[in-house]
Amino acid sequence: MLTAHVALVSEESKIKPAELAKVAGALSKQVSRDFGPIWKINADVAAYEHLEDVPLDYWPIIIKDDIGDPSAAGYHEDKHGQPFSLVMYDRSWSLTASHECLEMLADPFGRRTVAGESPVKSQGRVNFLVEVCDPCEAADCAYTINGIQVSDFYTPNYFDPMPAAGVRYSYTGSLKEPRQVLKDGYLSWYVPSTKTWWQRNWFGGAKAADGPIEGLKLTGTNVRAAIDRCTEASRAKALDKGSPSAKQSMRALKGKPAKDDPFTSRAAALREAIKAVSGS
Repeated sequence: MLTAHVALVSEESKIKPAELAKVAGALSKQVSRDFGPIWKINADVAAYEHLEDVPLDYWPIIIKDDIGDPSAAGYHEDKHGQPFSLVMYDRSWSLTASHECLEMLADPFGRRTVAGESPVKSQGRVNFLVEVCDPCEAADCAYTINGIQVSDFYTPNYFDPMPAAGVRYSYTGSLKEPRQVLKDGYLSWYVPSTKTWWQRNWFGGAKAADGPIEGLKLTGTNVRAAIDRCTEASRAKALDKGSPSAKQSMRALKGKPAKDDPFTSRAAALREAIKAVSGS
């Protein structure tokens, strides 16, 4: 089995190298000790100060002070179809980075699905999008590694047809049954009979709600990135925050990459991809 490599990298951020390395160490331990054995994945996580330092075969999780459009946070692909994630540097950034790291490893290209019975009984069998942290993504479900807050995640048993005693549905045990969605979480699925994507989310109110995903546009992107954009808009609406306002534009890039330096060239290509998805 090939080992996947993830890079935790700072880009236009005030984060200190020591903090970056500390979080990368926690994520690497989470992947090797907790996540990898359950999901049968071999991977490591390393910290890099600059995009130019990231080896060519690493999938970057890029930490920035300002990501432009807040809905640009999360999973994306560059123009060659390779995954990267954007994370805004704030007090809970390690939790977000852990979330993005695990989901990137479980589904690197944003389109993996698992068949199962829909939470909406009339829909029958559907295809669930594999987003291993979303149903239990709240900070209340998180745990710590080396003092660093990391995300809970569901296990493959999350898609079992029925609950069973002694079965682990998420790493921390926060999920008690298959297809459960906790407060601040969500679960997305495709309904073949109606050719529509649906979601169960709990962003407000006393319990989770089901409904079709509004405004979903799959052209020019992968399923997960498109759904995440719509989900953040739904979350803002449910919490009565309205549409997220654009933030200050990313500073203009200076200079040109050396043609004979593949690391610099890849960094420049990633900056172009960031600009395309963040609108800045």
